[in-house]
Amino acid sequence: MPFNAAQLAVSANTAIDYFLKNDPIDQVNPERPWLKKLMEGKQPAPGANLHVEQVYISNDSNYQNYFGSQQVTYNERDGIRQARYNYYNFHDGFGLDEDRLTANGITLTDSGESVVSQAETFQLTNLLKTHYQQLKEGVHENLHEELLRDGAFDPSACPGLDALVSTTPNVGIIGGLNAATQTYWRNNTALNIAATPGVLTEQMEIQWRACTRIGGSAPNFIMASGAFIDAYRRDAKSEVDRQLWVKGRGGTDIDSSVSGVFFKGVPIVWNPVLDIMDAKYGAPPVRFDRRCYFLNLKHITLRPVTGHWMVNRAPSRVYDRYVHYRALTGKYRLTMGRRNAHSVLSIA
Repeated sequence: MPFNAAQLAVSANTAIDYFLKNDPIDQVNPERPWLKKLMEGKQPAPGANLHVEQVYISNDSNYQNYFGSQQVTYNERDGIRQARYNYYNFHDGFGLDEDRLTANGITLTDSGESVVSQAETFQLTNLLKTHYQQLKEGVHENLHEELLRDGAFDPSACPGLDALVSTTPNVGIIGGLNAATQTYWRNNTALNIAATPGVLTEQMEIQWRACTRIGGSAPNFIMASGAFIDAYRRDAKSEVDRQLWVKGRGGTDIDSSVSGVFFKGVPIVWNPVLDIMDAKYGAPPVRFDRRCYFLNLKHITLRPVTGHWMVNRAPSRVYDRYVHYRALTGKYRLTMGRRNAHSVLSIA
């Protein structure tokens, strides 16, 4: 009692629709807190080649003092620049060949009419559940890591946090604006901070003020590696109010990314992926497993392209392969409207 291709497609669509509805693709595990935070604030954007962020760089003031009939002057204001961001694509997919289906007790035929047994339906449901679970987790894992990196490893990859909040903020072109010549277009840094008692906390205070100085908007998301959190915990151990954090009154937060410490009232979120990035991709001059980020998520936004986010794909079977394909794809940008509202810190 076999499946035909149309019935297989219906079953596959039903399976992924179930995953998208009941286990949504944009609700990620707590051990991927950067992607989780970006997903919470994502803003779909039209599919134009470039997305534009208006960057306010100057008041262009023509302020003057005068008295009586003294002459005053006027100027033309030119205090806006535009940061322009391309969109990027991801794909993840799998194929099921007919021998794999047969080995799982599923018969597939090209017959236009087919009656499917209950046993075959059960086997196909289990097979698709496993594959779609792996598909979802694979997208989460790789997209999260891509959005942490600088994009230099692949011209088709989206420049992520390591580009937007860079350890070399006066180098490179971000959003079409040259950080080497545009001083307003640089994030803050405090790198290789010594383990001397009191030094780390002092540098965090300095960086907090640097992020807040322009626009008066303080960081609202702090993310760090395990080593940085441990160093901060040791450095601030005499200040109990810095170390203890609970969700609400009384109970602790069960989210594994919550570190139990905070700074200026903002929880320091542990991102365990920072701890493995260097071993997985090779350590950069400033290791990921030594870093902490002070971020203002009003100025960093994940922008999926409207109509092209987590799209369920079912490519046609090619004539010379008896394989049936399924995939998820997405088009997206990571944009920034202000660089000087953020800081990257690292311990020595």
